[in-house]
Amino acid sequence: MAWISLILAGMFETFGVIMINRFHKDPKWQSIFLLILGFGASFIFLAYSMETLPMGTAYAIWTGIGASGGAILGMILYDESKDWRRLVFIGMVLSAAIGLKLVS
Repeated sequence: MAWISLILAGMFETFGVIMINRFHKDPKWQSIFLLILGFGASFIFLAYSMETLPMGTAYAIWTGIGASGGAILGMILYDESKDWRRLVFIGMVLSAAIGLKLVS
């Protein structure tokens, strides 16, 4: 259950990052509410997962999911660069997260 919680934490982290971008483009109270909700849920799920998982592993995977998710959604939603080198490095981040799971 801790790993599922950690994945959810990373997904809410990604959602929070997308809401930051939305807030900068259209500063309305709904955007700030969703931003706070996203990061709040992310921290709650991260804290729950850290009851079982080592802090270093949990934090590295949480940030990896957030960074990769933000970059991928930036490419999809905001027409950011889809250069093959970016995709290779995103793959490396995800591979490292999977590697941490395998050795934990």
